[in-house]
Amino acid sequence: MKLHPLGDKVVVKRFEAETKTTGGILLPDTAKDKPQRGEVISVGPGKLSKTGDRTPLQVKVGDKVLFTAWAGNEYKESGTGDEYLIMSEDEILAVL
Repeated sequence: MKLHPLGDKVVVKRFEAETKTTGGILLPDTAKDKPQRGEVISVGPGKLSKTGDRTPLQVKVGDKVLFTAWAGNEYKESGTGDEYLIMSEDEILAVL
């Protein structure tokens, strides 16, 4: 992947949506919710403080994270068609 985030930005690959309920009912595409979980693919160098120092991010590549429903901006890689979210570290709620 050629995507390198800047500052306190994080690139996340969203997990696939569930295709059936716990009771075994298959869900059509229109009924599927976008998952609010994903895996961190790439992280920026950290937020720049007023003194000029970098504050390192709390998440690292490979972390499984939980984020808000409308977090980030979607990015679709042209060669592979993979979809990623680019979000600020503040939009991540927890590491799973």
